Amino acid sequence: MQGYDIGFLLSDVSRLMRREFDARARAIGITRAQWKALTALKRHEGINQGGLADLLEVEPITLCRMIDRLEEAGHVERRRDPADRRAWKIFLTDRSRPLIDQLRALADDVIGDALSVLTPAEQAAMVDALSRIRTNLHSSDLKDTAHG
Repeated sequence: MQGYDIGFLLSDVSRLMRREFDARARAIGITRAQWKALTALKRHEGINQGGLADLLEVEPITLCRMIDRLEEAGHVERRRDPADRRAWKIFLTDRSRPLIDQLRALADDVIGDALSVLTPAEQAAMVDALSRIRTNLHSSDLKDTAHG
């Protein structure tokens, strides 16, 4: 198999899975970007907006608008940073926690549906192969950084 073929397939499968997730999440009124923000907040609750923007690899203004919408919907709240009056820390609300669980289940369903054409052994082999490829690429990044 040519490198282009596998790269195209990986990209296309990823795109199709994102599209399916988006369609299902839209039914409950949330976007994939908002879900990523909520999930990152679950792991890093109390992070400031700049730190969250870095984690999500989005521009701070983009994140600010997203947090505005999540705050309006009652899913997050901003609290002043006691160490820096200009900064805001972001926290999940009690209302967001069941939503995060619902979105995780939705994502699991999308993945389960996509992988249903594979046997459990094929799924395990695919995960193993992709994990090794990712590790190899991370190792290449470190080598490139060291030589750069």
